[in-house]
This record gives sequence, C-alpha cells and structure tokens, in this order.
Amino acid sequence: MSSKYPWLTRALPFAVYMLFIVIHDLLKPVLPENISTLYLTPIIYTLKITVVGILLIVFWKKYNELRQFTFKFQPFILTAAVGVIVFVLWINMDWDFATMGGADVYNPQNLPSPYYYLFIGIRLFGAAVVVPVFEELFWRSFIIRYIINPDFRSVRIGAFSWASFLISAALFGAEHHFWMAGIMAGLIYNLLLYRTKHLWYCIIAHGLTNLILGLYVIKTGNWIFW
Repeated sequence: MSSKYPWLTRALPFAVYMLFIVIHDLLKPVLPENISTLYLTPIIYTLKITVVGILLIVFWKKYNELRQFTFKFQPFILTAAVGVIVFVLWINMDWDFATMGGADVYNPQNLPSPYYYLFIGIRLFGAAVVVPVFEELFWRSFIIRYIINPDFRSVRIGAFSWASFLISAALFGAEHHFWMAGIMAGLIYNLLLYRTKHLWYCIIAHGLTNLILGLYVIKTGNWIFW
C-alpha cells in the first residue's frame, strides 16, 4: 500500500502523533485527578514517541529523500546557525496575540525523582530526534511538494514556489500553540531547504532547535514551551 500511496508513509507518523494528542485531551477530564494531572502526560508522550518511532523504522526504506546524504561542512554551519536562530526567536515570540488555544502546561518536576529523570530523557529524545524526522518528512518533503504537484515525488526536494513556501509555513504555524513562532520556524526551515536542497539539513536544524529549547525549559522551568 505504501508504494501505491506514497503520501501514506510521510503522513501516517504525523497523523498518529496528532491522534495521541487528541487521546490525551479526551482522557484528561475523565480520569482520576491524580492520574490525569501527574501521570497522563508522560504515559501518552512515551506511547506516541514509541509508536511513531516504530512507524518511521518500518517505513524507513521508503524515504528516498533521506538517502545519498553527503556531509558537507559549510551547509552544516548554516544548519547549526538556523537551529540556534529559530530557538532564540521562538522563546521571544510568546506574545499573547500570537498564541492559539489554551496552554496545557505540564510540570514534570511533580513526578517522583526516578520518573522525572526518565521522562525528561524520553522527552528530550522525542523532541530532538523523533519529532524532527517525522515533521520534516511531512511538512518539507510531502506537503511543500504536494502543493506544487499532487504527484509530489516528481518534484525535486528544495523546489520553490511562492504558494508552497507560504502555505506550508502557515500550516506549520497552525500546528503549534505559539502559531506566529511556528510560522517563523516554518519559513526559516523552508529557506534552509531551498538553500541546501536536502531534507537532512532541515531535520538537523529542527532537532537542534528542539534540543536547545528542551534544555532551556529544564534550566528555567518555563514549561509552557514544552
């Protein structure tokens, strides 16, 4: 089926991740308060990262755009700079008018210490490794090319059109609570894709942004960014 429907291998991990968010929101008001407040978030997050990670492994051979990657120093420097710039802009774009929906802030410090450190490790791994892979496959491999041509595999990685550039970034922003920061990130990651012509650089930049953001949240306690 994945050969007949090539979009499925890029859309399904994203869809499953979003489904777990819906499941979390449905379970939270019906579970006992101590469970929903303290343990629901880490359990659901661990499950969704595990399931999405398994899907990525199962579909890995289908991601031709991730093959034939040759490390080059100059694009990597640009990639690292992009990752840091997006982080700096993100934490400074938390304006009230630039948020969407209510913030569901979870503070893992309330967990017993062994579970706290376990969850922090899983959360950092998910944010820095799993999320960048499936989101970049969905947004900057599938969606950005699909807008140009529904036969998206016929469109080379890094092909530019104003519609795909702007619409994909807007949709990427709509996925996030901080929607304006999300649009900003979508635009910058798109520009990196156009410059490097390879999805791996976007994955690395996205992963670096998320890793620094995670470390920043742990250090400062600004759990709203998580």
